[in-house]
Amino acid sequence: MSDQAPHDAVKIGIVSISDRASSGVYEDKGLPALQDWMSRALQNPITFEARLIPDEQAGISAALIELVDAGCSLVLTTGGTGPALRDVTPEATLAVADKEMPGFGEQMRQISLSFVPTAILSRQVAVIRGSSLIINLPGQPKAIAETLEGLKDADGQQKVNGIFSAVPYCIDLIGGPYLETHDEVCKAFRPKSAIRTPRS
Repeated sequence: MSDQAPHDAVKIGIVSISDRASSGVYEDKGLPALQDWMSRALQNPITFEARLIPDEQAGISAALIELVDAGCSLVLTTGGTGPALRDVTPEATLAVADKEMPGFGEQMRQISLSFVPTAILSRQVAVIRGSSLIINLPGQPKAIAETLEGLKDADGQQKVNGIFSAVPYCIDLIGGPYLETHDEVCKAFRPKSAIRTPRS
């Protein structure tokens, strides 16, 4: 153990967007699902900054800015990405973006289409603001896990890559901490030149 470099600490923002959950009509399942998956997937020590907020575009944008300003290298949202009138998470996310990262949304829809034809109605986006990556995830805990870790066949071999395998390298490229994953949950992909060698 002594020859391993210590894992970088990371601060992650998690945001559940729901009128009904935020007003106490029902229990929020988004924040526990995000926290559980990230805790299982990452070897790094994690500090979570959690927010449960209604489907209000200005409020969502403000929460995202606040979390980025607080030093969250990664901000994950759940909820509010469908076509309904109150679904404004993508608009709120794009409003605070320096760069859009369309590949994340494309891959999430591709994964979800393996399960339901209505996946084409989802409008998740991912963006970079400063040195933070912000990703809109689906609203259901099962779909959150599927899109993050991808699809495996009956033998446990990766059939379709989840989006999280690309997240650590993306965060490297924007100047964030070096994220290390538990491969059995989700194996991070980096070019050989970007892999940090253990200190001896």
